[in-house]
Amino acid sequence: MTHFDLASGARFGLESSPSTFALRFGRREIFACRDSYVRRYRVNPIIECSAGLEPGHVEILLFRRWLLVLSKARG
Repeated sequence: MTHFDLASGARFGLESSPSTFALRFGRREIFACRDSYVRRYRVNPIIECSAGLEPGHVEILLFRRWLLVLSKARG
């Protein structure tokens, strides 16, 4: 069993997955990964936008499969 420590800088515990990447544009960052969260509500099939886990984060779900997290870059 694997334990992910979110305080160590790993975002959602998914940075070790081969299908993730992060892009940094100045003070902004885009983190993309495959979505593994099971939603208990009806999701728009093309694009779904919601507030992120931390203040200032925006989560965009594309095609019910890819999760984009827009945020300020760390450090």
